[in-house]
Amino acid sequence: MLSVFGTTNRCFENHTAKNGLFLQFFQPDLDFTVEDEFELKNRLTKQTVADAINQYKTDRNAQDLLFQFGRCLVHFAVDDHEVWMCTELKGRESWFLPFNKGFKDGAGNPPNPDGIATDYLWKEMLQPLSLTNILENFAQLVEETDQKGRKRRKQVFPRYHQVDVVRKILTHATGHGVGHRYLVQHSAGSGKSNSIAWLGHQLVELKKEDAPIFDEIIVVTDRKVLDKQIKDTIKQFAQVSSVVGWATHSGDLRKFIEAGKKVIITTIQKFPFVLDEIGDQHRDKKFAIIIDEAHSSQGGRTMAKMHMALGEGKDGEDETYEDQVNKIMAARKLLTNASYFAFTATPKNKTLQLFGEEQKDGTFHPFHSYTMKQAIQEGFILDVLRYYTPINSYYRLMKRVEDDPQFDAKRAQKKLRHYVEKNEHAIRRKAEIMIDHFHEEVIKKKKIGGQARAMVVTGGIQRAIDYKLAFDTYLAERKSPYKAIVAFSGDHEVGGKEVDEAAMNGFPSSQIPETFRADENYRFLIVADKFQTGYDEPLLHTMYVDKVLSDVKAVQTLSRLNRAHPLKHDTFILDFVNGADAIQKAFEPYYRTTVLSESTDPNKLHDLKADLDGRQVYSWAQVDQLVQLYLGGAQRDKLDPILDLCVAAYVGDLDTDAQIDFKSKAKAFVRTYSFLAAVLPYSNAEWEKLSIFLNFLTPKLPAPPDDDLTKGILETIDMDSYRVEVKAQMNIALPDEDGTVGPVPIGGTGGKPEPEIDYLSNIVRQFNELFGSIDWKDTDKITDVIGKEIPAKVSADKAYQNAKQNSDKQNARIEHDRALERVITDLVLDHTELFKRFMEDPNFKKWLSDMDFQATYHSKAA
Repeated sequence: MLSVFGTTNRCFENHTAKNGLFLQFFQPDLDFTVEDEFELKNRLTKQTVADAINQYKTDRNAQDLLFQFGRCLVHFAVDDHEVWMCTELKGRESWFLPFNKGFKDGAGNPPNPDGIATDYLWKEMLQPLSLTNILENFAQLVEETDQKGRKRRKQVFPRYHQVDVVRKILTHATGHGVGHRYLVQHSAGSGKSNSIAWLGHQLVELKKEDAPIFDEIIVVTDRKVLDKQIKDTIKQFAQVSSVVGWATHSGDLRKFIEAGKKVIITTIQKFPFVLDEIGDQHRDKKFAIIIDEAHSSQGGRTMAKMHMALGEGKDGEDETYEDQVNKIMAARKLLTNASYFAFTATPKNKTLQLFGEEQKDGTFHPFHSYTMKQAIQEGFILDVLRYYTPINSYYRLMKRVEDDPQFDAKRAQKKLRHYVEKNEHAIRRKAEIMIDHFHEEVIKKKKIGGQARAMVVTGGIQRAIDYKLAFDTYLAERKSPYKAIVAFSGDHEVGGKEVDEAAMNGFPSSQIPETFRADENYRFLIVADKFQTGYDEPLLHTMYVDKVLSDVKAVQTLSRLNRAHPLKHDTFILDFVNGADAIQKAFEPYYRTTVLSESTDPNKLHDLKADLDGRQVYSWAQVDQLVQLYLGGAQRDKLDPILDLCVAAYVGDLDTDAQIDFKSKAKAFVRTYSFLAAVLPYSNAEWEKLSIFLNFLTPKLPAPPDDDLTKGILETIDMDSYRVEVKAQMNIALPDEDGTVGPVPIGGTGGKPEPEIDYLSNIVRQFNELFGSIDWKDTDKITDVIGKEIPAKVSADKAYQNAKQNSDKQNARIEHDRALERVITDLVLDHTELFKRFMEDPNFKKWLSDMDFQATYHSKAA
């Protein structure tokens, strides 16, 4: 029996129900009660948490008053090893989520030397003060309204890692005050938006000795969808809704301050404009800055501008040039009157050094982590690499000019690859594969109870538009009931007219997420960058990838599939571009806690500066002069003459390799200094001046001459054939160890690569050898069979001849395919490999059928 005692204005009572224990919670000013219910099991008696969950699903009547939605706060299934919870009983559809601490970055709970592994539930979480804190500051009954005005209520109860991270941050901030950094590494799909919202609204009331620790809470996100999501979540709490402001415009901030708003939510895109409004009146205040997806919001001029606006102290009336330089350097530093709370699933090296905790061995670790490994093992998110299938594309090109011109071979190969991948036939063929796969493997198998959606990831806006047109055409040909949505930014030309995504979709852009989720006709979302990060849709089951993905971008993109759903048991990825090794390498650092091996060496800045000075593109007198003019508010006509002299020296005195070396090192210096200036314990005025100077100079430096020695090559070739081959489905396993990332690399070197000139015939031959392989044991014989023998035999088929002469093209195609299958069957003894490939590989079968029909439909029988 579990005992919980009363508090000053609330009381609790225990009841033993027929099938378990429930805790009843009374709130005097309400006319109803809220209960927590428990089903307790003991593994020593061969009863586990799985039995408890099954008992909830089969023995509880969700229509009973006690179990009705909104009456019972949460249902716990507990044994001596694990805790699971559910907020709404729906019979067999009841959805239980883990409520465990985690062990070795994975699922479960650590061994408890003082008791059973799950006693934290009643010894920590369900103590009176803890439970009332959860009820007041975490648990919510949320009402959502869709675009048609239909309302849907959802009950929210926090996961263990969400309560844990918020409480640990609040405890540390209370004990240590302002001026600290907290990096939270929580897996994608782990509920970061709720964690951020719960932290933000509790920081408002955080006090020490009755004095607030923070005067203003600023929540910064680079995801517009999450911007609204965080705002709505925070405003669900009545006690803080009146102090929340959503800064969509710069002028909103002043209005919020005057109205007494303490929580300001904005996007990173709007943040610089918000900062313009803060002014001196806020510089004596203490700030909590919560940054979502921190790697997108750190360093650089935005951070410096934020610090100048929020920093301590006032501007002096008689500042000297050196005073101004010193003020900018101070602004680059992390503020002493602000604490930073950075949330990300994929911390980069910069993020770890900027916001992580430095250890005695020089490594940097997150303050709190809820790993991808734990989330997957608990079933809270799905393993998107479990069913990963790469596709190899094969193409053959042919030379269509009689002469044999010469081109840069290496660049030509890249240009030819781009040419064939964006070729209309290739786009159409890949669209067919995606649509056929979705209908056969997703719809017919009723993935997510028949509600599954798919995302098509493309390499650019034009490619996304091409896919949208190909999808519309082929879906209509299949008489499919499903439709595709395309998502991209801006206006682009289609058929000689400028169109945007709204015009192509037939509804406003703002309705894309809701339409894709709610309208069962829309099953494909074709994207070009948009929705690849920060998009949370549990109905996404399948992803078709036609874009090079690497590092964090690969993790963020593929993780769109990992959101859990009660009826979602797997995901699927069909990848036309990337290999399994590249995807595995991208995911490895983020499977467990990510650690920075060492900090970036600031001595590299000394080396870069010495190399830049040595090129003599500028003098230090010019650097000083320009920076002093700029800080004094001089106009462009005063700055350009200094810069133009430097550009003239760059062009006149440096050869091509030296120009490339100087410009790349100049960019590397500015980029690295912008980051290191925030974390170094000291300042360097020369570095600051050079950074300002190079920020003005590098945009004016002309690109080195770059003769395109591949110009015209696309006019000399045609695509002879294109086919794809689906490789074996695989489970990409990740190593069970902490992911380590190295310090920020400081590049900035290199010269212009020498072109490799070769004849067009050799370039085409090499390209076909790389991408046109058919992988037969006897390629020459098979090529002859496919190109000559099969078309001749199919053309001679009587039923096919009759259909061509007396029926339409559709019926002719039906008879052709029957004839082709008969011909292939007759070849089984002489060409077993061809027969097997035709019968077992649907993509090869379709390719051969399409090619042979095109070759035979207008020809006469032999």
